Amino acid sequence: MERGIILMGRIIAVANQKGGVGKTTTAINLSSCLAAKGQKVLAVDMDPQGNMTSGLSVDKDEVEYTVYDLIIGEADIEQVLQKNVFDNLDVLPTNIDLSGAEIELIDAENKEYILRDEIFKIKDNYDFIIIDCPPSLSMLTINAMTTADTVLVPIQCEYYALEGLSQLMKTIELVKSRLNERLEMEGVVFTMYDARTNLSLQVVENVKDNLNQTIYKTIIPRNIRLAEAPSHGLPINFYDPKSTGAESYMLLADEVIHKGEDE
Repeated sequence: MERGIILMGRIIAVANQKGGVGKTTTAINLSSCLAAKGQKVLAVDMDPQGNMTSGLSVDKDEVEYTVYDLIIGEADIEQVLQKNVFDNLDVLPTNIDLSGAEIELIDAENKEYILRDEIFKIKDNYDFIIIDCPPSLSMLTINAMTTADTVLVPIQCEYYALEGLSQLMKTIELVKSRLNERLEMEGVVFTMYDARTNLSLQVVENVKDNLNQTIYKTIIPRNIRLAEAPSHGLPINFYDPKSTGAESYMLLADEVIHKGEDE
């Protein structure tokens, strides 16, 4: 695939304020699979838990600078950048310090745009920038959404899947109308799909019926290898490239790339 075809520097925020839906798993593995397909990728960890950072084999407690330092103006973006963590993949790492940023930002000027102003300095170096948002609708999430072009929402295939989704949609609309008119929905990706249960199938059908959004064809299965990979600090395509989890995220990466070509 010719890289030149794709819109350079597509910025995708992966968001769902409901925890445990495969948000960080999707952010890690989409980033890694896009990189494996020859795209130049920047992974930005905006979740104070720092699981995207450690899941991409960066020791979050050993790095000199993190996104927190970037947000409070103690470091510039080049100092925070961890380059070539894997081929074609750079990381802006985070640790628990970022949870203090909310308070630091209270009096900050243009506090909604701090991340955007930094990311835009290096945006043209990348084909894709993937941001892992915190599982809450906080100022950190707002910063991610003012930076992003689109929001990708992972939805777990379970009974309460749609709960909280309308709130997230309202937040996206609010950010679009007041802070970032570029912002659109990237789409919805189903995660933790269990083919053995009728419930998973019902959830997928229910969301399709009730949600007027792009729904990615690729459905991410519930997969033991996907669950194990983060403890080894590896994305799924390195931990077990032949697993159904790896194959699914590779397919999702293809869909995301081609969506950019179609627009």
